Amino acid sequence: MADRVVAVMTAYCPDDHLRDVVAGLRVQVDAVVVVDNTPAGAVGADAYLTPGDGLTVIANGRNLGLAAALNLGVAAAPDSDFVLFMDQDSLLDPGVVQGLVAVMHQDDRVGLAGPAPWSVAESRYLDPRTRLRDDVADMAVIITSGMLARRSVVEEVGGFRDDFFVDCVDQELCLRVRAAGWRVVQDKRIRINHSLGDTRWYGWGPFTLRATHHATWRLYWVGRNTVVMLREHARRDPRWAVTAVAILAYWALTVALVEPPRLERLRTMARGAVHGLGGRTAPEMFPGRSI
Repeated sequence: MADRVVAVMTAYCPDDHLRDVVAGLRVQVDAVVVVDNTPAGAVGADAYLTPGDGLTVIANGRNLGLAAALNLGVAAAPDSDFVLFMDQDSLLDPGVVQGLVAVMHQDDRVGLAGPAPWSVAESRYLDPRTRLRDDVADMAVIITSGMLARRSVVEEVGGFRDDFFVDCVDQELCLRVRAAGWRVVQDKRIRINHSLGDTRWYGWGPFTLRATHHATWRLYWVGRNTVVMLREHARRDPRWAVTAVAILAYWALTVALVEPPRLERLRTMARGAVHGLGGRTAPEMFPGRSI
């Protein structure tokens, strides 16, 4: 019997680009589930998509967060062997799903497999280290968009962590999957066109810096969720932990140098980190969600 692959993706105040993303998915998977976190009254996925014939749209009417939305999508596809997770800002090239399923069948210990994020505009891997890796490389973490998961593995580890809301959702799942004894891999021969949002480069002589300019409230989740993961996984995975600390420090540096209002943004990130130490969350950091 052929493997059944269902794509699960989230939407939040999308534009007509959503049609292209879904169209690219439908020719490679058996069904698509779009979980729409667009708040009531705003233009959501239903403005661009017509459910039916293998396409399901779940309109939440509020922002439940990325993790909760993905979990809803998985629950809506109970007959799948594999689940492909996607973002609304990523386009799937032909053959990606077939290639990732092949990676899964090469080793039954692979729980999650992903393509290598690629910048079409710059004609390069988003992570320069990708060039140095094996074609199929074991990874500490991979991104959500383009991630193919064994449905049984997602269920085994309990799905995505709802309290993370946004940011680090994919990393946290990968860490738990690996802790459960499964491999997380990336195939650099398979690429996914992925956007990092409002990314800008700054240069001072030979020194260059990439800043994301995310909304200030997102910095709270970057700080909180990174510290939660460090608290829970650093001892088991010290190499990943060192990288995570370095990335968090890089975020703080870019905010301090080129992302005004600098002090407010740094305070927000620091507040998140403190809450991560104590396992707390700030209710006001859930935009668009009724709590």
